[in-house]
Amino acid sequence: MATDPHHKTGRDGRMAGFVIAMTGALWGGAIWAGNHFNWSVQTKGLVDLMALAGFVFGLVVTYRIWRKSRQHDEG
Repeated sequence: MATDPHHKTGRDGRMAGFVIAMTGALWGGAIWAGNHFNWSVQTKGLVDLMALAGFVFGLVVTYRIWRKSRQHDEG
């Protein structure tokens, strides 16, 4: 079962969903914390860049899943 390609695709999909959801939740919390504790603009910008990296990672994983499913359907 561990070598089943559908198992890996499902696991990758869950990971992408988890990363995107947690990035959004943590980003929202960091925005609140930054406003509440008066973080500098540079620190808030760094938090935004880290959130952007998390969203891009989730998008890349999702794109890889889509490509694998297209290759599986065609070939």
